[in-house]
Amino acid sequence: MQRYFVEGSSWENGRLWITGEDVHHISRVMRMDKGDKLIGIHPEFGPSICKISEVTSNHVECWVEEWLEENRELPVQVSIVQSLGKGDKLEQVVQKGTELGAFTFIPYQAERSVAKWDEKKAEKKIQRLQKIAKEASEQSERSCIPEIHSLLSFQELIHLTKDYDWCILAHADEARRKSYRSLASILEMIKPDDRVLVVFGPEGGFSEKEVSDLVSAGFLTVRLGPRILRMETAPLYFLSTLSYHFEERGKNS
Repeated sequence: MQRYFVEGSSWENGRLWITGEDVHHISRVMRMDKGDKLIGIHPEFGPSICKISEVTSNHVECWVEEWLEENRELPVQVSIVQSLGKGDKLEQVVQKGTELGAFTFIPYQAERSVAKWDEKKAEKKIQRLQKIAKEASEQSERSCIPEIHSLLSFQELIHLTKDYDWCILAHADEARRKSYRSLASILEMIKPDDRVLVVFGPEGGFSEKEVSDLVSAGFLTVRLGPRILRMETAPLYFLSTLSYHFEERGKNS
């Protein structure tokens, strides 16, 4: 069944009203009508099987038939700080990172970021990323939509550290050293329900000052394997490894 995230104010006494772009998707794209079923996702109570009672041009009314018990979220809350990159690289990170379980995405204007956002562009970019995250959450059958944070400066990024249990810096130079801190060694220390902040650089990598200041602020540098990864690949490597470590390792079929 198709899944739709519906804001809390649209639920009342076992009913929900779906509005906005999802109405077109339900009625025109999926061609659903009265009597068909979909999964509506409440921001607090999660997913439920809902039966459509009315379809109009402005809204779709449904009755809740059954609340579902699902556990598809990563056991660790991961916030991805992604430096701005060229083209649609940030969009790729948000789409695929959402599928892999990221909790929050935080765009960051790094010293070597080729892309620049002015105030007007930033607002439209964030809206676009929010839509991508919503669609990716529905496709991957998640129970929540990752938050897309506003664009941060370096000092604002440093101030975030107090809100997290672990702050990690994915530094390409770690892959070039004989002595390095492996991702596996850090994952062994992270526990379920921990909050993890991990920073990824732009195409040209971090400046020496950025690395020095982040390490001074308590960030742990880590190697993401022996190869140098593209900026849009590194976050996906991290999330995939985290998922395996917490969700698949040692599990029996």
